[in-house]
Amino acid sequence: MTTIPIPTLPVSKRISRWFGRNIIRIYAVIGFTYLFIPVFYTIAFSFNNAGKSNLIWKGFTFSNWKNPCGAPDVCNALGNSLKIGVLATFVATVLGTLIAFAIGRHAFRGRATTNLLIFLPMATPEVVLGSSLLAMFLTFHINPGFWPTVAAHVMFCISFVVVTVKARIASLDPRLEQAAMDLYANERETFRRVTLPLVMPGIAGAALLAFSLSFDDFIITNFNSGTMNTFPKFVWVSAARGIPAQANVIGSSMFLIALFVVVVGQLVNRKKAR
Repeated sequence: MTTIPIPTLPVSKRISRWFGRNIIRIYAVIGFTYLFIPVFYTIAFSFNNAGKSNLIWKGFTFSNWKNPCGAPDVCNALGNSLKIGVLATFVATVLGTLIAFAIGRHAFRGRATTNLLIFLPMATPEVVLGSSLLAMFLTFHINPGFWPTVAAHVMFCISFVVVTVKARIASLDPRLEQAAMDLYANERETFRRVTLPLVMPGIAGAALLAFSLSFDDFIITNFNSGTMNTFPKFVWVSAARGIPAQANVIGSSMFLIALFVVVVGQLVNRKKAR
């Protein structure tokens, strides 16, 4: 009995087939590696026994995590950023949600123009936006500082809140609200018990996005904060001599907190879907 030999593919064709089957995975690994290298660097150098300069690895230590306020003015800058971020997020989320409902649910004169104006702060370069706001504040004899910075952050955060919440509103099934009204619920009860719970994930996501944008902003803040220091300004000033390890600790903590919030949100949504 004779056996028919199975033809073998050349090595080059086998390699090309393997790449063809795994090209998406390869791109994903490269992309995520590119994105997370700075994060891993920040976390790693938060454990560096750096002293005054944090440019070169000098040894592993937990002392930076035990004393995150060890660098001068770092916690004061962090506190300012947190206060600005919370205030700007609250105001922008409330106003942005109201605007999103107005644009997404009601037809009125000037709706298209309003929709266009909402996108302008997102499309305007931050240098132009920051310098224009500074000029406006100085025209009205308002000195740069805490409250002008909050007002500036509210202005550019509103656009992102409106876009996020409006997308959630557009995806709602109107039959759910109609069913509630068929069951003798008035408009207020329908909004409170049906519409708002359905839109709430979009509002929460918009609030998280607004806070991250506000906390992370440097250019607009640098124009309008005056002598007040924020965490991004502290990092920028410290970059020339090496960002203190305590700043890496704070940055790592913010990343881990954000990751925890996202994971918990996904688990809650998955549980609700089941």
